[in-house]
Amino acid sequence: MGTWDLGPFDNDSAADFCGSLDRAGEAERAGLLRAALDAAATAEGYLDGDEGAPAVAAAALVAAQLTGGAGSGSAYGPKEPLPELPGDLRPLAVRALDRVTGGDSELAALWDDAGHGEMWRRDLGRLRAVLTAP
Repeated sequence: MGTWDLGPFDNDSAADFCGSLDRAGEAERAGLLRAALDAAATAEGYLDGDEGAPAVAAAALVAAQLTGGAGSGSAYGPKEPLPELPGDLRPLAVRALDRVTGGDSELAALWDDAGHGEMWRRDLGRLRAVLTAP
């Protein structure tokens, strides 16, 4: 997986996921987000980076619709607008982020090995805080 920055859309897997969102019909986009989040949140064993990266992007897109959330801010985020997302994606996004930042995750291991794990977790912690805010 090619990665060029810490942002939730700044890697090949997330950019590909966002491209899939753009190609999908508006009515399908929430389902694609749910599937990406669920794949990470419910994964057993070692979480592959190609499952974790789309989940991080999906969580960022869910948070973007909330107070305090930011848009993609990346040329690699989706270009097409997302519909209003169902509220039950928030807790699923939190579970996915918790799984991605946990000890049995390729993304976490890669960021730790690169010496940027603390900064990466801090960024995802801010995203998590938006998702858990009342």
